[in-house]
Amino acid sequence: MKRYMCIFIALGTQFLAGVPAQAEVKIAVAHNPNADASPGFKFKTVPAASATNAATTATFSVVDGTVDGSSGGIEKLNDGKLPDEEDEPAENFFFDAGTSGGRLEVDLGSVINVKQVNTYSWHPSTRGPQVYKLYASAGDSKDFNASPKNGTNPEGCGWKLLANVNTKPNDGTDEGGQYGVSISDSEGAIGRYRYLLFDMARTENDDDFGNTFYSEINVVDADASAVAPTAIAAATGPFVFKTADGKNEITVQTKDAPQLREWTESQLAPALAEWYPKIVAMLPSDGYTAPTHFSITLKPMDGVAFTAGTRVVANSDWLEKEIGREAVGSLVHEAVHVVQQFGHGGGHNPGWLVEGSADYIRWFKYEPQSHGADMEWMRHLRHFNPQYNASYRITANFLNWVTEKYDTNIVTQMNAAMRAGNYDDGLWKQYTGKSAPELGDEWKKDIGTQLDKAGQ
Repeated sequence: MKRYMCIFIALGTQFLAGVPAQAEVKIAVAHNPNADASPGFKFKTVPAASATNAATTATFSVVDGTVDGSSGGIEKLNDGKLPDEEDEPAENFFFDAGTSGGRLEVDLGSVINVKQVNTYSWHPSTRGPQVYKLYASAGDSKDFNASPKNGTNPEGCGWKLLANVNTKPNDGTDEGGQYGVSISDSEGAIGRYRYLLFDMARTENDDDFGNTFYSEINVVDADASAVAPTAIAAATGPFVFKTADGKNEITVQTKDAPQLREWTESQLAPALAEWYPKIVAMLPSDGYTAPTHFSITLKPMDGVAFTAGTRVVANSDWLEKEIGREAVGSLVHEAVHVVQQFGHGGGHNPGWLVEGSADYIRWFKYEPQSHGADMEWMRHLRHFNPQYNASYRITANFLNWVTEKYDTNIVTQMNAAMRAGNYDDGLWKQYTGKSAPELGDEWKKDIGTQLDKAGQ
């Protein structure tokens, strides 16, 4: 379930001595927990990040603090792009591990009528929440200091405190996920300013990793022409869709492979929308809930594809060559790995069975009409010496044979055992009455007979 927070803070004469009573500055905070976070950064109470706003052309600079060596450059805060994943250091900006944070200045270039300041962050743990004070200045006072270092009170050198932000959950819930903060004013504009100062603090002191992964900062000009902002999602290309049962969400990132966008929408998405729920139903186990969201990133790379947890990365060059043949099926195979979720015990599972199970669902359930692992495919192989544990298509054929002759539920049962970390070679005999090598010999003999009948 998504969790949303909305906080309203008024800054009036209690903070700004001698200043007449003013309209209330409001701070809206939204949180998508890890399970619901996706590259779209969709919030109910905070505007979507925009690729076109006053911060796009602003100058960002570090006033004080040390930038982490793994951080992206400060341009990540206004480049109109959001991270694709929950832990992507190079696509965020953050201060050095073990430090207390730092200060950033945003020079908007001229005085504007600031309507909103919106900040976005994403991390699976304590680097997700945002803790900072926001100051603003027109820069026209005699005592104005454009670069107040840590320890210098900005209010004493021409700055005004606008907001004190702390999005850390106070109800014991997990801090990880996406956070969006929107600072606005009940009168429609916060005020006329040229400079913004972010005094960013750590989220925790239990370890060195408390500096927030800031993904983007937006500044909205109240006097800008009424043109709809360009959503970052449209600029960077993630395509997000629901599965046919409405229970799951899949994100496909095509920014590094724009030539595959149309194929993603017209062919890949419909196939995964239909088949992901079916795969989930095929591979259940006690107490297990399959991921309700996973992402696919298409980009040039070596190999074909790989899956890590709920993240799939596929070679766009290979997919483009295989659009009319194996492209969609290869990603159905990866979707099986998303559902398998063998976790820490996965290293003890036989790789041939892991990959063979995924290919079994692909070739014998999703696209049996392709004949990609059946006898018709085998008849075209030269010098064929099948081994049941040869992985991929060969093992898929073996599993299909065991399913038809001995146990219709063998793939589901083996998958459940591997997921629980309880796989053992003895399970084959338990479920079928024969060991895996015995089944393999019988299967191999049966294949030889069929191939001989076919004249090979």
